Amino acid sequence: MDFVGFLNGLGLTQPAIWTAVVIAIAILLRVSNVFRYIPNNQVGIVEKLWSTKGSIDDGFIALNGEAGYEPEVLRGGLHVMFPLMYRIHRSDLVTVGQGKIAYVFARDGAALESSQVLGANDTEDKSDFQDARRFLRGGGQKGPQRKILREGTYAINTTQFAVITDDRVYGHALSERERGVLESMQLTITERWGFAPVVLAADHDLVGIVTVHDGPSLPPGEIIAPEVGIELRDAATFHNNFQEPEKFLSAGGYRGRQLQVIVEGTWYINRLFATVEAVPKTVIPVGNVGVVIFYTGPRTDDVSGEQYRHGELVLNGSRGVWKDPLLPGKYAFNTYAGKIEIIPTVNFILKWMRGEVGAMKLDENLSEISLITKDAFEPTLPLSVVMHIDYKKAPMIIQRFGDVKKLVEQTLDPMVSAFFKNIAQKMTLIELLQNRAAIQAEAAHDMKARFESYSLDLQEVLIGTPRAAPGDHTIENILIQLRSRQIAREQIETYQEQEKAAVQERALNEAKATAAAQSALTQSLIQVKVNENEGAAALARAQKDAETRKVTAAAVGEQSRLEGQGEADRVLAVGAANAQATKLSVDAYGGPEYRLAEQNFAKFADALTRINQPLVPQFLMSSGQGQEGNSAGLIPTAMLSSMFGQMMPGALEKLKDEAPKATRRTNGQ
Repeated sequence: MDFVGFLNGLGLTQPAIWTAVVIAIAILLRVSNVFRYIPNNQVGIVEKLWSTKGSIDDGFIALNGEAGYEPEVLRGGLHVMFPLMYRIHRSDLVTVGQGKIAYVFARDGAALESSQVLGANDTEDKSDFQDARRFLRGGGQKGPQRKILREGTYAINTTQFAVITDDRVYGHALSERERGVLESMQLTITERWGFAPVVLAADHDLVGIVTVHDGPSLPPGEIIAPEVGIELRDAATFHNNFQEPEKFLSAGGYRGRQLQVIVEGTWYINRLFATVEAVPKTVIPVGNVGVVIFYTGPRTDDVSGEQYRHGELVLNGSRGVWKDPLLPGKYAFNTYAGKIEIIPTVNFILKWMRGEVGAMKLDENLSEISLITKDAFEPTLPLSVVMHIDYKKAPMIIQRFGDVKKLVEQTLDPMVSAFFKNIAQKMTLIELLQNRAAIQAEAAHDMKARFESYSLDLQEVLIGTPRAAPGDHTIENILIQLRSRQIAREQIETYQEQEKAAVQERALNEAKATAAAQSALTQSLIQVKVNENEGAAALARAQKDAETRKVTAAAVGEQSRLEGQGEADRVLAVGAANAQATKLSVDAYGGPEYRLAEQNFAKFADALTRINQPLVPQFLMSSGQGQEGNSAGLIPTAMLSSMFGQMMPGALEKLKDEAPKATRRTNGQ
C-alpha cells in the first residue's frame, strides 16, 4: 500500500496536500526572493542574478540593468522583488562614533591618475557616498577618497564603498586580498591617529606641521610648499587648515611639507591626505632675540649694505637670513621651513674655566689659558669676559659665523688666548700677580676694538689668579713670599695708624679737657679783660699820682735840701765843737793813748753789763795746788792786755786823723 493510500485510509489526504502546497509556495517565495524584509538598522544590497542585458562589461556595479550588484540599496521594511531575479544581501548601517572619523574606499569608478593618491571629490556627485549611481555617473574615482565621514549613521552601499572606522571595516563581498588591503589601511590610519581629529590643546603650546601626501609635486629647488588658500573671504579656495582637500588643491597647493602651520583647536583632517606633526612653539625669552634663517620663500636682494661683505641679509619672509630678528615672545614657527638662532641681548659671561659652563653653554669647551712668563713660569690663567650683543647686529653675527658658539670657539677663544700670552711673555710671574688691575684695564681697552669688529660689545674683562699645574708648588711658594711682604707692610701701616690714633686721642682728650674747662676759661678771659680794664684805670691813676708825687717830691726835695744844708751846718758846728773838746780832753789825759784807753774801758764795762755773765768765774783752773791766790787773775789780765794791745794802734791813728779835720773845719768856718 502506497503512501497516498495510507493517507486516504487515515482520512488525511486533503489537509496534507494543502499543507504541502503551502510549504512549497513558501519555499518558492523564499528561494525566488519575491518578498524580503530589511531591518531598520540595516540596508539591503541588491544583486541581480540574471538580465536580458547580460553582464556588465566594466566594474562590478550594474548601472544599466545588467546582471550584478545594483547601485541602490534597500532601506528598512518589506520589499517585493521579481521572483528568481534578485538576491538581497543585508548590511549594517555605517555608524561613525562621536568625535571620530571614517574613511571611504571606492571599489568601483574611474581609475586614479598616475600621480594621484586619493580619489577626487571635487564635485557634489563625486562626493555623494550614499548614492552610488550618482557617484559613478559623476565620474567618481575608485580607491581611497579625499572626503571623510564625520559623526553619524550612513546608509551606504558597502559593496561599492568600503568604510573604514577605528573598530571595524564595513564591506560586502570582499575578497581575502581586498580585506587584507583594507585592514592594512586601517592599521596605517591608526598609526597616524587618523580616526580622531587633530587636537592641539591651548595649554600644551604646540604647533602642527602639516605634510600633504597628494597633489602636484613641488617645483625643483623647493623644499617647503608655500601657503595657499588662507584667505577667509575666498570661499572657493579657503581650505580651513587642510580640512577641505579639494579647496586646498584648487588654491594651487603642493604635495609635501607645508609652510602653513595649524595652531590650537580641533581639526578634522584626512590623515591619508595630510599628516600632522606636533612640535613645540618657538619661545624667545626676554633678554634674547631670534635670528631667522629661512629655507624657503622668494629670493630678494641683499639689504645688508655695501660695507658688509660677510654674507647677505634679506627682508623678512624671504629666503636667507632675515634682516630683522624676532623679538621676545612666542611664535608658531615652522621649524622645517627655517631655523631660529637664539641670541642673548643681555650681558652674558664667557668663562675660560674648565668645568664651569654658563646657561647657554657657549663656553662649555673653553678652559684656562696656558701662559709662559718672562721668568719661564708656566701658569694657567682663569678668565671671564662680560659681553653684549646689539640686537640689531645679531643677524650679522649669524650670517658671518653661523651661531654664537662657533664665534666663541673659532674666533674669540684664539684671539683672547693670544692676547694674554703676549702680555705674560713681557712680565715675570710676580709682576703678573701684582699688576692684575693694570693688565685687566689694558685688556678691556685693547680688546674692545677687536670685539667691535665682530659686531660685539665688550663690557668687562675679569682676570682670575694664575694657577700652577697639579703638583707644582712654585707659584704657591711665591705667593707665600708675597703674602709675607704684604703682612709686613700691613703691620707698618698698622703701627702708623696706631700712632695717628694716639695723636688723635691726645687731641681728643685735650679737646675734652678744654670743653670741661671752658666755663672757667671763659670766666678767666672775662677776668683778664676786667683786669686789663682795671689796670688801664690804675695806670691812669698812677700816672696822675706820679705827676702829683713828682711835683710833691720836687718840693719835698728842695725842702730836704734846705733842711739838710741847715743840718749839715749844724752837725759841722757840733763836730767842730766835739773835736775841739776831744782835743782838749786828750790833752787833759796826757795824750791820745790815755784817752783811748779810757773810752775802751767805758765800752767794755757797758758790754759786761749787757751780757748778764758773772765777771768773776765760778771755776778756776790752775797748774798746781797752793798757787790759787797767786794765779787767779792771770787769764783776765792776759785777755785784757792782748785786746788793748790790738786796739790801741788803730785807735791812735784814728784820733790823729780826726784831730786835724776838726781843726780845719773850725778854721774854715
